[in-house]
Amino acid sequence: MTIGFKKVHDVLENYKSAVYEKDIERFLSTYASDIHIFDCWGSWESSGISQWRETVIEWFKGLSEEGVLLKVDFNDLVIEENSNIAFVYCAVTFAAHHPNSREILRQMTNRFTIGLRKENESWTITHEHSSLPINMETGKGLFNLK
Repeated sequence: MTIGFKKVHDVLENYKSAVYEKDIERFLSTYASDIHIFDCWGSWESSGISQWRETVIEWFKGLSEEGVLLKVDFNDLVIEENSNIAFVYCAVTFAAHHPNSREILRQMTNRFTIGLRKENESWTITHEHSSLPINMETGKGLFNLK
């Protein structure tokens, strides 16, 4: 699937709607083939779109099995860009709810830093880093501080 993203903001909107709809191909269309990701979940990193695809398939499969929709909000968003490179950082809230209810079942907020490049007049994510502050006494991640 080839989608052209003329603005960095378009990439973020596609990310949000593709997660909500659990549309794997549309979600992955925001990423470069040589994507490099440091994620909070499960593994230290993902290198390349094939490895990231496996992670995304499992993520969306879990959401489907649970029967929830996931709403994504980018908060405190900062976008800096020049003609071919962009840098984004923000707090990202993921809120799960049942399809027929607005009641939030659970939510978490973590930090995102995203690097993008423009190729063929379209923005793609080339690096993504999600993180959480750590409680130094317990070693556990601190969710929802924001």
